[in-house]
Formats: sequence, structure tokens, C-alpha cells
Amino acid sequence: MNKNELRKIYKEKRKELSKETIDILERDIYKQLFEYDFSTVQNIHIFLPIEKQKEINTYPIIDFLRSKGKNIIISKSNFTDATLTHYLFEKDTVLHVNEHGIPEPEKAKEINVKTIDLVFVPLLISDEKKYRVGYGKGFYDRFLSACKDDVQTIGLNFFKPVDLIVDLNEFDIPLQKVIYPKF
Repeated sequence: MNKNELRKIYKEKRKELSKETIDILERDIYKQLFEYDFSTVQNIHIFLPIEKQKEINTYPIIDFLRSKGKNIIISKSNFTDATLTHYLFEKDTVLHVNEHGIPEPEKAKEINVKTIDLVFVPLLISDEKKYRVGYGKGFYDRFLSACKDDVQTIGLNFFKPVDLIVDLNEFDIPLQKVIYPKF
């Protein structure tokens, strides 16, 4: 299937998930992540969930990573040019929700993208080759292309990957790992 078809299908599938089902799926994702070896990374970028889109709640992951002494980095979105600016997310960082429902930091320290060691990437669905379908604006493709060459990437998703996304282009960057519920 192509990206537009997959985007439509998986936005609907996510919308249909009940809170109880999401809790079960998230617990499995958290279990996998809490067993992951983060010893080689220090600066970790993670997305904050858009609640109205029923994105994975990343706050328990953030708390876990902070307990391991990791620096957490989050972004602000610029919808004019579909870019992200990155900020250190400290415990006292104030967040506000923008007009798109995205929590963003206020008055935080800006971080150079080249210092990021690991990026958790949001997605609607991925394929067996670890290419992803997001919301279609290209924010993360631009962001990942600006990262250092050895940045690690992990996609987080509620759904098992599909076989193939048929309309990939030169800007699509495969992830190194995709974590989804395994039951």
C-alpha cells in the first residue's frame, strides 16, 4: 500500500483503540524499552504525545530515562517550513500545548541536533524494512537527515509493521528499530 492509504487506515485504527487497549499495548512497549541497553547513549530525543491523536504516552519512558541519568531532548515545531527546533527537557521545564495539540517547551535551553545520540520517532505504521509513515509533513525526515551519521533511531508504534510501503522516496529514512507490542 502507499503512504496515503496506510496513513488513513492507521489513523482510523488508532482512533478506534479504547483506553484499556492502549494501556495494555503501552505496558508491552514499556517492558521492551525498559529492558533495552541505553548505556551507549546520553542525549535522547523523544516526542511528547499528542493526546487527541492517541499517540503513545512517552512520559513513563522519559521518567525511566531520567532515572538512568540521561538527558532528554524535545522539540518545538515550525509549521511554516516543517522543521523542528530541539530543547533540553528538564524536570522543571514548562510545557504548553500548541494549536496542533503538541506539547512544547517554554524558555528551555536549545540543543544542537548533532549532539543527539538517540531519537525516538513517532509513526502511524512502519514496514518490515523499518520505513515509516507519519502524518505526512516531513518533520522527522528533515530532522533525522540533520542528525549525526551514527544517531540511533527507534520507532514506537501500537501496530505490527506491514509488509511494504510502496511509494518511498529519496527523503525517507529507515529506522534502526521499531518497537511495537509483541503479543
